[in-house]
Amino acid sequence: MIASKPLAELADPQMEPRRFLEQLYRIAVQRALPLASMGAYLPKPPDPAKGRTLVIGAGKAGGSMAQALEALWPADAPMSGLVVTRYGHVPPRPEGLKQRIELVEASHPVPDEAGMKAAERILALTEGLTADDLVLCLISGGGSSVLTLPAEGMTLADKQRVNQQLLDSGAHIGEMNCVRKHLSRVKGGRLAAACAPARVVTLTISDVPGDDMGIIASGPTVPDATTCAQALAILDRYKIDIPPAVRAGLESGALETPKPGDAVFKGHTAHLIATPQQSLEAAAAAARAAGIEAHILSDEMEGESREVGKVHGALARAVAQRGQPFAKPCVILSGGETTVTIRPRQPGQPKGRGGRAGEFCMGLAGALMGQANVWALAADTDGIDGVEDNAGAFVTPDTLARAEARGLKLAPHLDRNDAYGYFDAIGDLLVTGPTHTNVNDFRALLIL
Repeated sequence: MIASKPLAELADPQMEPRRFLEQLYRIAVQRALPLASMGAYLPKPPDPAKGRTLVIGAGKAGGSMAQALEALWPADAPMSGLVVTRYGHVPPRPEGLKQRIELVEASHPVPDEAGMKAAERILALTEGLTADDLVLCLISGGGSSVLTLPAEGMTLADKQRVNQQLLDSGAHIGEMNCVRKHLSRVKGGRLAAACAPARVVTLTISDVPGDDMGIIASGPTVPDATTCAQALAILDRYKIDIPPAVRAGLESGALETPKPGDAVFKGHTAHLIATPQQSLEAAAAAARAAGIEAHILSDEMEGESREVGKVHGALARAVAQRGQPFAKPCVILSGGETTVTIRPRQPGQPKGRGGRAGEFCMGLAGALMGQANVWALAADTDGIDGVEDNAGAFVTPDTLARAEARGLKLAPHLDRNDAYGYFDAIGDLLVTGPTHTNVNDFRALLIL
């Protein structure tokens, strides 16, 4: 599990800018780990003579959330359940911590059979629940993929194809999850409906702009305000084919989700235990403690990753050259969830590799044009940028020059979405391994 450095050990940003930025990232990640914040939101266990406690959940932070719950839940209070997380994202078990919650792994970002079987098992566990029972639902980003159960008339292969096309389309997370909720038997509040009449307490780590619980992991236990008509419009907008039976279900409203005010949510509560803004604030506080003023632009930035990178680059150049709108030295921080539209590959062109953070860094490097005294790091807080083994990448004043010295031009790598190949060749990837949490994009620009 990733750990932060004590503030007293922060690198000197003037002498070690890259190390300083990496430490800010690690501090942001540490703030989002569930053990530090979950305890304040746990309900009282039910009377074991009357009810039981069932734990279910899904997401990239599922493993660490389950372990945090096991550590915090009273030892004499019965508890059992099943949580699904991404392959390779189960943290090492702390010595002496008894396992009471089963953990299984499944695929992200495209769902697989393991995720479908996990969803089927979780639904089966909800059968026979009573009003005296308590369900603790642990939800984090990535749950849309690792917890998958296709709607009637749709196969897993159909779901995989639609999901991949959505990922490649450039659709933003709200659009993607609107579709996912209506093409599922567990998302969009349907899991809460399956738990009725039990009381449900949802504990959530946010990975979406605005911290909308209806979007995080496609909101399996919260009301859904989106509609079948909206889902169908999104599918048509991005020219994504669906089986005729599913289209008919969307057109008729047969695949509609439980809405706000539905009786299935009576007595339910949902809590955000970690958010992107909290992580950005932790990084900002650390920078200020090191004598560097910090400015948080927003935790809700969306848009094409490369274009967001260009905007950040223009801002950093203004600070470096004119001291506007911020005085230097300073750190500029931002979060959110950008998107990458996959460009068609030309015949004979090698396949590109990389994710949102790397694509942002390519756009940023191009906009900075070798600007002196500007360093940057963009990384995904789950430790995995897309489907690669890196969390993100660094940009330095000599990024373009070092790449060109190795015969690498930025434009061709952007054309084929190959951030991994570009930054790997010059030793500028950040590799952390899975962090066991997920509050989405982290970006830090240091201007000296």
